[in-house]
Amino acid sequence: MAHARDLLRLARPLDWLKGFFVLMPLPFAVASGAHLDPLPFALGLLGFSLLSSAVYVFNDLRDVEFDRMHPEKRERPLAARRVAPRLAGLECALLLGLGLALVTASARLAALEIALVYLSLNALYSMGGKHVPMLDVFLLAAGFVLRVLLGCALIGASPSNWLLLCSSALALLLALAKRRADLVQGLGPGHRPSLEGYSQEFLDQAMAVMAAMAILAYALYAMDSQVLRPGREFAGVPLVTFGVLEVLRVARVEAPRGFQMSRFLRSPALGLCVVGWLLATLWSLGTL
Repeated sequence: MAHARDLLRLARPLDWLKGFFVLMPLPFAVASGAHLDPLPFALGLLGFSLLSSAVYVFNDLRDVEFDRMHPEKRERPLAARRVAPRLAGLECALLLGLGLALVTASARLAALEIALVYLSLNALYSMGGKHVPMLDVFLLAAGFVLRVLLGCALIGASPSNWLLLCSSALALLLALAKRRADLVQGLGPGHRPSLEGYSQEFLDQAMAVMAAMAILAYALYAMDSQVLRPGREFAGVPLVTFGVLEVLRVARVEAPRGFQMSRFLRSPALGLCVVGWLLATLWSLGTL
């Protein structure tokens, strides 16, 4: 019989840390005059997190045989046969229903539309998109960018083009780092068919391009911003640079141990970087 701990692990609540991307546009949007209503925002954020858990369960159901060949993923509840597929399917349906109900309760139509696009793209990923080189990376990255758009939708703000460019580049960097780790770990096409279309050299070059784009886009965003105080615009740029370089460092130096996105997102170095960026941003906005 499945334990509650295994069912919880199947939902991957630690991956809810990706919700940071939902919070990314908030300081700038509120400073621009957008109204933050805590209850609808919390409902939308929690609902989207539950939808992401439903996606993880669905993907594990689809990937169970592949996961049993993976050195780490074989310990997942489904792959390790600690949770029956029928029970996992029920959990997926419950998470999906509750998540959609909460996003709908936020009374933000744009947020519901974003949630439906997120589910559609992840269905495409799970049903075969993850086996197509480059398409798999773009579908992974889209989930992060949709979180940024969700944050804007929940407070009725229009996303900045520079912020979208920065978050897109950062999301692609994370997705490429994940694929690079798969390649370096020696996982062949038998586990991840899309790896046949990648080389380590290509992934290193693509990651360098995305890293440079993310830093430059954020710097240009700070320069172009109408809400940051004069003389304080670039306070957050060093923190963004640190965070991007930390992704590159982990991907290149710690690749043999695997680049687990959820593990990286809760690393102490990144946590300090995020706190530092938030403080620098609030100071730049004149809030501190």
